[in-house]
Amino acid sequence: MNTFDLIVIGAGPAGYVTAIRASQLGLEVALVEEKEIGGVCLNVGCIPSKSLLKNAELVHLLRNESETFGISFEKLNLDFSAAVKRSRRVSERLTRGVEYLLRKHEITILPGRGELVSGDTVRVTGENGVQDIQADDIVIATGARPLILPGVEVDGSRILTYREAILQETLPESVIIIGAGAIGMEFATIWSSYGADVTIVEMLDRVLPQEDPEVSAALEKAVNQAGIKTSLGSRVSDIQVVKDQVEVHVESAEGTGQFAAEQALLAASFVPNTESLGLDQVGVEVSSGGFIEIDQAMQTSRGGIWAVGDVTGKLMLAHVGMAMGVVCAEQIAGEQPRALDYRMMPRATFSRPQVASFGFTQEEAEKAGYEVRVGKFTFRANGKALGMNHEEGWVKIIAEKQYGEILGAHLIGPEVTELLPELTLAQRMELTPQELIQNVHAHPTLGEVVHEASLAVFGDPLHM
Repeated sequence: MNTFDLIVIGAGPAGYVTAIRASQLGLEVALVEEKEIGGVCLNVGCIPSKSLLKNAELVHLLRNESETFGISFEKLNLDFSAAVKRSRRVSERLTRGVEYLLRKHEITILPGRGELVSGDTVRVTGENGVQDIQADDIVIATGARPLILPGVEVDGSRILTYREAILQETLPESVIIIGAGAIGMEFATIWSSYGADVTIVEMLDRVLPQEDPEVSAALEKAVNQAGIKTSLGSRVSDIQVVKDQVEVHVESAEGTGQFAAEQALLAASFVPNTESLGLDQVGVEVSSGGFIEIDQAMQTSRGGIWAVGDVTGKLMLAHVGMAMGVVCAEQIAGEQPRALDYRMMPRATFSRPQVASFGFTQEEAEKAGYEVRVGKFTFRANGKALGMNHEEGWVKIIAEKQYGEILGAHLIGPEVTELLPELTLAQRMELTPQELIQNVHAHPTLGEVVHEASLAVFGDPLHM
């Protein structure tokens, strides 16, 4: 039996980062992966979708803003398949890069499905047969998959998950997106930019329901103005394929209703990939939803078995999974890693306009007993934003009143996902809005809105 210091099951962002960091710390590592190095994120998620969103940005500009920039043309030809092919090239380049990094760190890659047969043994079943491998520590990083509604069959033609949606080279003429979270809003942005008729159905009462309510309202207004229809407070009761279209039946406070389109995208929720892992037989506890229970060090209920990333259900974002992987690897190697504060982790949605946030909303902070100050500044008063013709949105900072502790920030507008790190770093290093004010921001930049929002915490913005 081959033995290692550490076995990682799953090669998505959480898993491969765990493996690399552990190797850097001197551990001999085996990485077991059933499908794709890089996981969902690199292959059919965050990376190819951002490539498509860049195409969508250009298409939107040419279709809707060209005259503003003094650009005219007789005919605009849009090749959606070319955009998808470009996204595949981007994805393949990054996955090859990850494979190179794993080889560079001398990590043993074992293709196949991993199953726990004891607290220190993993059975790998793949094309080359079955083999058992052993290690003192095992990390589970098997991720999650879309929730499929009971009785609904994903056929890849009429009913899709993100996987089929990201790979199809034909633009749907019409689509119903079930779920107004980040995935739903990003696909809505892509497809509507190219001219598809998009309807978003959301069970809760607002888009991006985990975000600041004011941000949700602003984004809903923006997407409605862009021609994307929203049906909020609508629970899907049934999905049926009828001839050449999909019918989505919903129930709401107003009664029952029905939407029809060429395709339907399931983007409402996720379930963990924990089946057939052998968790029961080795004593690993899971939640009622099937997610693996862990402590701050990523340790499960069974000593020597750890879990990171989406399979834990903590915060299902690739960068959070990577951070968890680093903490886990360092803990296993005997280091003293920092604890992660999941509330303060950055969140990003690459819709149009973009949304970024972390920490408490004002309402959440006040419910938690904080007395707060709120500073808000709009992009309408920012020269760079006006020059970009992207003046919608704002930066909002929530700060504790007495000592100035930054409790959260909520941003909507142009490239706000790139503005967030200054604020999360400030919170991490216990800086206050007063210290952000003292940081000189280059002019003209979008980052000046962070400076002005910091001033607004004290009621003193310079340009409003």
